Amino acid sequence: MSVHPVIRLTLRRLQKVMGWGGKGWDVERMRQGMNEATAIPQPKPDIKYIENRFIPGPEGEVPIRIYTPEGERPFSLLVFFHGGGFVLGNLDTHDIVCRRIAHDSGCKVLSVDYRLAPEHPYPAALEDCYAAVEWTEAHVTELNGDAARLFVGGDSAGGNLAAVVALKARDEGGPRIAKQLLIYPVTDTNEAYYPSRKENATGYLLSIDDMNFFNQAYVPSGTSAADPYVSPMQAERLDNLPDSLVLTMEYDPLRDEGEAYAERMKESGVPVEMKRYGGMVHGVFQFPLHIEEIRDIFKRISTFLRKPV
Repeated sequence: MSVHPVIRLTLRRLQKVMGWGGKGWDVERMRQGMNEATAIPQPKPDIKYIENRFIPGPEGEVPIRIYTPEGERPFSLLVFFHGGGFVLGNLDTHDIVCRRIAHDSGCKVLSVDYRLAPEHPYPAALEDCYAAVEWTEAHVTELNGDAARLFVGGDSAGGNLAAVVALKARDEGGPRIAKQLLIYPVTDTNEAYYPSRKENATGYLLSIDDMNFFNQAYVPSGTSAADPYVSPMQAERLDNLPDSLVLTMEYDPLRDEGEAYAERMKESGVPVEMKRYGGMVHGVFQFPLHIEEIRDIFKRISTFLRKPV
């Protein structure tokens, strides 16, 4: 299957706006480009209430945005970590996807504005994200949440952070996380061989050069890319992890490492649903709902989050 024609046209526009790659990477320009690309007007689903607030973090306050859908029941609580290579992204770049998830699934979504590299390399993002999950568990009554339905999720770098938060919680006897949602996750920052890194190295928004830049910005000197809290694929064991949904895209350099992580979890006895979307590229999670495959992504997420635990 080739790249979906609507996606191909969208890629051409986005590559002009986002200003990635070339002979160098200007972080501020890239951040501005991502902000502009995700600010394209889209229909916004109705949400009962949206609240911006600050919660305690390891190095000061962490901004979060809470999306409360319609309903009066105790809510499932999804702590969501945005993508952007650990370098880009914020509450606004992923506002539309958090609205969609809250609306479609009935979950209360807590989006986390964690610290970014290169100013704040690993483990800053992980510390903020883990603190947000601990805070959510401690405030489940205030949030009108269901303590048995605490979930984590994210896309790309945010998928990495969700996976690592789940590993850390398992290893340290931390919050009991019932489900993890991993959307084209970064699972291995090593220079390991995955065919999709070569097949989809250029031309599909996220390039292998972009990946290398992001990894270098995130992983500081002296930290091994084989650290399982950097590269969850390198963890010795993947048992006793939350029920998982892993979504990958055909034309994405991250495709194979996401699928390899899903397969390792399956082999370790973790309930895993995995779906590869043909003709799709990295980043479609934030695209408008113009084509069936993107609508199906949100339908599949909603179905997964609504299932009993």
